[in-house]
Amino acid sequence: MTEKNGWPAFPLPLGAETAAGAEGMTLRDYFAAKALAALINHPNKDGENRGAKAVPILAKFAYEYADAMLAARDA
Repeated sequence: MTEKNGWPAFPLPLGAETAAGAEGMTLRDYFAAKALAALINHPNKDGENRGAKAVPILAKFAYEYADAMLAARDA
């Protein structure tokens, strides 16, 4: 896990054991998921963020929001 991804979204208590590779989602992924939900539920005035063509664009925007949220934590 890298600092760019914001570390774990739901870290375990110090000393808790996990299986390798089972650390869970990153904080970046968690923020992106929240942003994506908001983007999907609030189309622009023309309703253009609906449909299959919009999915890759919305996913990209969601990660841009997530990156901005992680940057704001460091400010």
